Amino acid sequence: MCTYLNLGNNYFQEALNSQIYVDMTGLIAYTNGLVYSKNKYICISRPRRFGKTTTGDMLEAYYCRRCDSHAQFDGLAIAQSDTYEKHINKYNVIHINVSELINMEMDVDTGLAELEKNLKRDLKKEHRILLFGRRKLVKMLGKVSKRTKKGFVFIFDEWDCPMRDWKDDAKAHDRYLFFLKNLLKDRDYVALAFMTGILPIKKYGNESALNMFWEISMTNAAPLQTYTGFTSKEVEKLCAKHNRPFEEFEWWYDGYTVNGEHIYNPKSVVESLGRGVSANYWTSTQKFESLKGYIEENSFGIHDAIISMLAGGAVETDTTEFQNDMVSFKSMYDILTLLVHLGYLTYDFDSKTVSIPNHEIESEFRSIISEIGWESYISDYEEKKKVLDATLAGDEKTVAEIIARTHRAYSENYSNNEATLSAVLRESYSPVLKNYSMVPEMPAGGGIADYILIPNKKIPDKPLIVLELKSKKYATAEGAIDQIKKNHYDEALSAYTGEILLVGISYDTVRGEHDCVIEKTVKTK
Repeated sequence: MCTYLNLGNNYFQEALNSQIYVDMTGLIAYTNGLVYSKNKYICISRPRRFGKTTTGDMLEAYYCRRCDSHAQFDGLAIAQSDTYEKHINKYNVIHINVSELINMEMDVDTGLAELEKNLKRDLKKEHRILLFGRRKLVKMLGKVSKRTKKGFVFIFDEWDCPMRDWKDDAKAHDRYLFFLKNLLKDRDYVALAFMTGILPIKKYGNESALNMFWEISMTNAAPLQTYTGFTSKEVEKLCAKHNRPFEEFEWWYDGYTVNGEHIYNPKSVVESLGRGVSANYWTSTQKFESLKGYIEENSFGIHDAIISMLAGGAVETDTTEFQNDMVSFKSMYDILTLLVHLGYLTYDFDSKTVSIPNHEIESEFRSIISEIGWESYISDYEEKKKVLDATLAGDEKTVAEIIARTHRAYSENYSNNEATLSAVLRESYSPVLKNYSMVPEMPAGGGIADYILIPNKKIPDKPLIVLELKSKKYATAEGAIDQIKKNHYDEALSAYTGEILLVGISYDTVRGEHDCVIEKTVKTK
């Protein structure tokens, strides 16, 4: 038998008692601004072990009227807010961990009926003076709120558990979502509704099933990005306190970027600090078995995207069509977006790309790829990583050999046209995308450059690279270089100063040979 009403502040006290605690109470100042407003519905989705349950416990301790939590919060960030005293311990709090219903192995109708029965029992127990009779739950909540002049703060932890554990039961999803909508939408007794989970709210087409909620997710966490996990500054302070090298934590656990903020997984940071050694801690808590079939079957060509990311690249992704469930995949973008919400990829809001965030997650990908037998792809990409060093060193022979191997593996019919060679060139240079932006068909002078590789800001000392290809009868790499010069590609690079590498690639369709010529030039204003 579960109890949900006004549980107090004991769970949050356990967080405060922990060896490592990072103050996230600034979030309360934000939720205070939502109370009894049109924006009082908020859903925050994050991966497992990113502090969702602790956040719910924190909100319950702050808002619950059945306890005095000043001793817990007076020394924390929220105490500096003008709204601190106005809202602390002023509301009835209903805190529900939805995963408990799933763990009871109930079907959706039984689970919802049990939840409603327990909520009614809690209300009757705490408000014996009120005569409820056989009132429906929403009527009882309204009566309590009106009589006590205190609204309800609803906190749903793991709100999306039915969407994940009953992932193939669309009717169960509908009944569960209807229950939430009927309980919360346009109800005067709702002071604040706060939901946390892994998935954003289920969509039907482009419309959210609970359209009154404002959603904060791993694809767009503004304005709460600093509360998504631990920030770089917070981790740096923890490392200094525990005498651990911050650079080690950057390599292992940095890499999640949420609206420009670097975020660390709290579970991994805390465990590494506690154990005194960095390792793969978070991914051991779950494996994406539900997606393993899609990856193994190479659904929508996803293995190319994963291997490219393992090589350090980023993959363009459209997150807008994802239906926020575990089954409605219509494209590779949907699978990649789900991996973002699960925490296995990070999403760059500005470039609309996804990538593997850090060494911890990379090791998990490599483990899964090893399980499903993609070792040959890994070794192939490891070989391709040599292409940048060879290009920068002017090693024309090695560049030509790497491109030739890619060409042979790229197509069963060994296509000889220029479009195929363009794809081969893009594939061959995909490992450089960690440090370069690859711009295809860039207008340049009197023509169009096949590819221009622009060094990222973190490697300002590296040269810009212009790639030009030729694929035809008796094509030569020298001819590709001549085309770069003839069409004055340098005119398109007027804002760039420094070293430029001109790389001509050819495929002679008669002899079946690849060739490469690399010339170095320096451009100044």
